Amino acid sequence: MPQVLNDAAALAAMIAARAKGMTRPFIVALDGRSAAGKSTLARTLADRLDAAVIEGDDFYVGGIALRDDSPQARASACIDWTRQHRVLEDLRGSRVAVWQAFDWVTFDGRLCDQPTRLAPKPIVILEGVYAARPELADLIDLRVLLVVADEARTARLLAREGVIGPWERQWHEAEAYYFQNLMPSAAFDVIAEIATHVMRRLG
Repeated sequence: MPQVLNDAAALAAMIAARAKGMTRPFIVALDGRSAAGKSTLARTLADRLDAAVIEGDDFYVGGIALRDDSPQARASACIDWTRQHRVLEDLRGSRVAVWQAFDWVTFDGRLCDQPTRLAPKPIVILEGVYAARPELADLIDLRVLLVVADEARTARLLAREGVIGPWERQWHEAEAYYFQNLMPSAAFDVIAEIATHVMRRLG
């Protein structure tokens, strides 16, 4: 059964305790639905733990157009987990990881010209939807699911995007499939129920 935590400090303490004494980086997958607050929590944890953070959105490969395939297919195609795997392998082996992130500014399908470089640290956090996917299981030490009420998520999405249109909804359907069928809450080590305003106060 997953352990339920509602405090960022307690989660940081758990991660620090589990990472203590390890001779390689301890890798945390921080997963959750869109607008759950994953990036905020990752920054909070990184500040407290001096951890390295990988943004899962860097590895988006789902395209810029509407898709007519199934939510299952979209969940499989959204993130390039093979590149994430290579990045985690490098960091776990105490090597600098290098990758080219999806260019969300131009949003035309290209990757950023300038590569992202990340030096290994004793704790590494991969944050983003699909971060705990089964294909990465051999490299993940702790799987954390961040949950928040749907009403709060919707409010954040509207504040962030302005409107939730067909493009956004197709990926929300994919997320729903992923968390219902591939990574239900019981598959995680920790369920974090931490409000965003609390994270910011603690960060």
